Amino acid sequence: MKAPLAATMLLAAAANAAQVGVHDPVMAKDGSTYYLYSTGPGITFYSSRDMLHWKPEGRVFAGEPAWAKRAAPTFNDHIWAPDVQHHNGRWLLYYSVSGFGKNTSGIGVTTNATLDPRSPNYRWEDQGMVVQSVPGRDLWNAIDPNVVEDDKGQGWMSFGSFWGGIKLVKLDDSWTKIAEPQEWHTIARRERPAFTPDEDAAPAEIEGPFIFRKNGYYYLFVSWGLCCQGPKSTYHVVVGRASDVKGPYLDRQGKDMAKGGGSLVVKGDRDWKGLGHNSAYTFDGKDYLVLHAYETADKYKQKLKVMDIRWDKDGWPTVDPKDLNKYVSEELK
Repeated sequence: MKAPLAATMLLAAAANAAQVGVHDPVMAKDGSTYYLYSTGPGITFYSSRDMLHWKPEGRVFAGEPAWAKRAAPTFNDHIWAPDVQHHNGRWLLYYSVSGFGKNTSGIGVTTNATLDPRSPNYRWEDQGMVVQSVPGRDLWNAIDPNVVEDDKGQGWMSFGSFWGGIKLVKLDDSWTKIAEPQEWHTIARRERPAFTPDEDAAPAEIEGPFIFRKNGYYYLFVSWGLCCQGPKSTYHVVVGRASDVKGPYLDRQGKDMAKGGGSLVVKGDRDWKGLGHNSAYTFDGKDYLVLHAYETADKYKQKLKVMDIRWDKDGWPTVDPKDLNKYVSEELK
């Protein structure tokens, strides 16, 4: 078989293999294995040795978090938008429960000594709810958590979806509770016209924060637009940066993200719609943007995308849109 033909056949085989279908993906590396966590029943997760071939590992929660229906009465076993972190010798998996389009929501955290489900000391222990939003009381939404450690070792959790935008709250030393006295900040938001009813999420379309430390800055990625709308999805990723974790986060033009600022990182094209809810990591000296996208040719099914992050001369993250087609995951049987 001639080499070009062999390569073509390998590409075709990869394209025809089942790709990993995820929403809101986050990733971690424990030992030599990568673990991928996603919105889904009980939190869906996978393992991989190469970030390409992913073995389904089932769900994190065998049942439902004990507090879930108390915070979100319409909770239906789908746990949203996890975030995985390592702190003080243990793994923390943050997650959110909610009713779609409502801010009847809560963020919880569960902890484990290892991410390896075949390890004898693998056991998730839920620590309960960290923060809750209540309609009529709060004009923000307690979903989409992400935790970052600042340059002093302090933990901060960003979160938020629509309404009043993205919040940042200081955590205690365990990273499982809000620190006292409480310290809150608004770090990104979009315009919400006066007299918009408090119960309405839209039109301030912003969610999915992720703060990535690099080169002396904190880079705040968020998703603008609408997810989960198939061909009508307008999700895309924007970014700003700050020298202090508390902000202000400014875009390339110097506009504060708390006043509507945000510079484009990547958006959908003819082949891929609804790009967003990203996370960002450094693995073995390389930086990656991890996100989901809807494939036009596959009836807008969500797919995992991993893109190389490069840094321009001014220190801003860039990705090559061609990587959307280059990266093809495979779900192992």
